[in-house]
Amino acid sequence: MTRYVAYFRVSTATQGRSGLGLAAQQTKIREFLNPEDELIAEFVEVQSGKLDTRIELWKAIHHAKKHSAKMLIAKLDRFSRRVSFIAGIMEQGIGLVVAEMPHATDFQLHIFAALAQEERRLISERTKNALAEAKRRGVQLGRNGASLALQNKSDALDFARTLEPTIRPLWNDGQSYSAIARYLNDAGISTRRGGKFAPETAKQVVQRLNMEYFENVK
Repeated sequence: MTRYVAYFRVSTATQGRSGLGLAAQQTKIREFLNPEDELIAEFVEVQSGKLDTRIELWKAIHHAKKHSAKMLIAKLDRFSRRVSFIAGIMEQGIGLVVAEMPHATDFQLHIFAALAQEERRLISERTKNALAEAKRRGVQLGRNGASLALQNKSDALDFARTLEPTIRPLWNDGQSYSAIARYLNDAGISTRRGGKFAPETAKQVVQRLNMEYFENVK
């Protein structure tokens, strides 16, 4: 008998409410499980896969580690889009099983993740080159730049919201930005860019959350 902790992720709240995407993942998991297997917990996340600081993801990881279970996901990109993150989890001794690739070894999962990461890098590079060429030809990109700035601001707020359940109690308890940053780093949580938290980055997250709170109570 093998024990599993299932993790599901959808990218938008609409998908989460409607079951679009989620139902397909759940079907893959059910088809994968054998009668003697034990699914001890399920975690569902509504969050972009660009971030590895997802609350439900870390709950699932800690639960699997605590109960000596394997992490079970429908597709590899539902778990993470970064090779380094996937490797780090495996190095902690947590087995990762992908329902659509049930016989894949750890080495093969590394290869698949690396190929997907490289494909995304190439797409990003082609996009940047196309924008640079358009700018060289005199195409006005100001409107796109403004849209990008708004998108970055929205992404930063979305990221801050994922950390609110962790940060808010610390902030309300009077913890300093240094203490909050240290707590996040010790918990293995990365910044939005994948780095370590510093007091200043912790401060920025708290300020975004507080600004949103005061705007909502006006």
